[in-house]
Amino acid sequence: MQAVLLAGGLGTRLRSVVNDRPKPMALIEDKPFMEYVVHELSKHGVTDIVFAVGYKGSMVEEYFGDGTGFAAPDGTPIRVQYAYEEELLGTAGAIRNAGRFVTEDTFFVLNADTFYQIDYSRLVEMQKEADLDMALVLREVPDISRYGEAVLEAGRLTGFNEKSRTPRPGTINGGVYLMKRTLLDDIPQGKVSLENEMIPRWLREGRPVGGFVNDGYFIDIGVPEAYYQFIEDVQKGVVVW
Repeated sequence: MQAVLLAGGLGTRLRSVVNDRPKPMALIEDKPFMEYVVHELSKHGVTDIVFAVGYKGSMVEEYFGDGTGFAAPDGTPIRVQYAYEEELLGTAGAIRNAGRFVTEDTFFVLNADTFYQIDYSRLVEMQKEADLDMALVLREVPDISRYGEAVLEAGRLTGFNEKSRTPRPGTINGGVYLMKRTLLDDIPQGKVSLENEMIPRWLREGRPVGGFVNDGYFIDIGVPEAYYQFIEDVQKGVVVW
C-alpha cells in the first residue's frame, strides 16, 4: 500500500534543539525520526512512500534516496518518491501536490513528525466495510481544551476540530488517515488545510468519514520535551524497532 508522509513544515518550535535539518529528520540515536515512522509503516505492508517535502527537503532525499537500502522486516523493498513544495501549501495542499504519485484507490496520509502505533489493517477493513471516503484514527486525551475535539458516533465522524475552553477528557485527531484517491480532486490549488478546511467541509457535505479510537503509543516530536521523551523511550525499549 501507499502512504504520503507530510514532511514539509518548518518545525519552528523544535528549532532551539534541532536547527540544522527538517523536524522529521531529527536524530534519534543514529537514525532520523522519520525512519522510525517508515519502518513502522512497513511492518504493516505499507512500502510505497511519497514524502511531501519542503523546508530542506533535499536532506530527506539524500538520506532515503529511492528507498534502496531500506526494507520491511519481511524483506520487502521500500519504494520512495518525493513531492516538493515550492511554497508552503498546508496539509491538504501538500496532499494534493503529492497526489500525482498516488496510483492506488486508497492511500494513507501521516504527519511525518508523529509516531503512532496502530493496527493499519483495521483502518483498511473499516474503510472497505463502511465504504468511507476517509477513515481516521482518534485518541483519547485527558484535556481536549489544548486541541480541537473530534467526535465519533457509531464509527462515523460527526464533529471535528471543535474548540472547548473547558478542560475535560475527550477524543482528538491522531493524524493518521486513509483516504480515497477521488478526494484529491476536491482539494483546491494553493495553500489549504486538511484539518481546518477540507475535513469540516466534507462533513458539511455529508461525505462518509469515520474511524476508531486507538490507545497505542503516540508521540508528536514538535516540541523539545517530546523529542527528548522519544529518545528516552527508544533507549528504554518502550519503542521497539
